Amino acid sequence: MTSPRTDLSAFAAGLAARLPGTWASEYQRHAQYADQFPRTEQLWDAATSTTSSASTSSPTTPCSTGRPTSGCTWPTGPVYPHQFVVAPLAPDGPHIKPHHFDAVEEPNGIAVAKDPARAAAHVARRVLPRYEQALQEVFDNAAARPDPPHRPGPPQVDQVLTLTLYSDGALGAPYESVPVDARMTLYAHGFQYPPHQAAFLLPTAYGDSGRALRIHGVVQQLTAKGIGVNLRHSAPTTSAALPPTSPKTAPTTSRTR
Repeated sequence: MTSPRTDLSAFAAGLAARLPGTWASEYQRHAQYADQFPRTEQLWDAATSTTSSASTSSPTTPCSTGRPTSGCTWPTGPVYPHQFVVAPLAPDGPHIKPHHFDAVEEPNGIAVAKDPARAAAHVARRVLPRYEQALQEVFDNAAARPDPPHRPGPPQVDQVLTLTLYSDGALGAPYESVPVDARMTLYAHGFQYPPHQAAFLLPTAYGDSGRALRIHGVVQQLTAKGIGVNLRHSAPTTSAALPPTSPKTAPTTSRTR
């Protein structure tokens, strides 16, 4: 393992001492490349990664279990010889869930000079206000929408139209299976009724796009009436094998004397 980054540790301590509020710093060296992933995944700046870090935090920031009040920054290794990246950490806790970050603009980090006093001034002016605003939005979302917005299942309906795409390209449904309240809607969208097939069929002459538009119109109108619509492929047709024939036997005759 390489030697500790004493310059990063000292910078983080100096930065923590100069940020507004009460802050503390903690230096952490990652022995393996993969060791950084848990921390980098918490960065509220997707463009930042590092092999060593020093976190500066107040007693109630995302680095601890309490509610953040003044922000948390993470100085990382130098981008250039005389610079560090200071980036905020996303809040973490049992009541913070992924959907609470929806539509919240990431506060992101900034590159700062290695001078802690100058860096603290830039962080206080450019990072902490964005961080505090984003943090408050996350907390507001957590209070207003504690559970994920899972989509509900479809309502139960008494009538359902099942349109079938047949192997010869025809699309339609047997007449008797079509709800009475759906028949005029099918006629209005170009379905035809050939009596010899006893089915409503949408002609292939409309083309794929034309038929798709008509099906879309049927779905919109029927679902507005409370009629469900399904679309299925027909089952593949197979010819049943004929039973094996028994070998023929010569007819027998009887002779009487």
